[in-house]
Amino acid sequence: MTAPADFATCDLCDAHGADPGLRVLPPVFASYGGRPRFCGPVSTVKCFEDNSLVRAAVEGPGQGRVLVVDGGGSRRRALLGGKLAALAVRNGWAGVLVDGCVRDVAELAAADLGVRALASQPMPPVKRGEGQRDVAVQVQGVWVRPGDWLYADADGVLVSAGPLS
Repeated sequence: MTAPADFATCDLCDAHGADPGLRVLPPVFASYGGRPRFCGPVSTVKCFEDNSLVRAAVEGPGQGRVLVVDGGGSRRRALLGGKLAALAVRNGWAGVLVDGCVRDVAELAAADLGVRALASQPMPPVKRGEGQRDVAVQVQGVWVRPGDWLYADADGVLVSAGPLS
């Protein structure tokens, strides 16, 4: 089952608000990508100021998925920039949500990719090869698991256990 391209998070909340599997992320994420509305099944990366696994993820086939990056909320280093966004577009990712920072804001805005993050930060990440992929993560206190579905638009970001209609 695929999600409708013209979904609205408000409508999804109206229709599924009583579903205990519906989770709404706090309204702390700014939109940086050229695609203001995006959704898809979730893949995760857990890392702290090291984007090695973010790169590894977007180098692989996205297949319309959304990469959720648990960066621990760090605002000291960016975990996604223009080069990785271009890789994500080229490899078919629908979007990237970063619980942390991004950089190369003009390049992100020009990319056909949904991008949400806490802030922009020009400092690059470190490269230690540390982190975990496709594990359950907590993003701003909300659990997000690989295979969940993420929906993002101008009104907010939702996560559900499966696709919503």
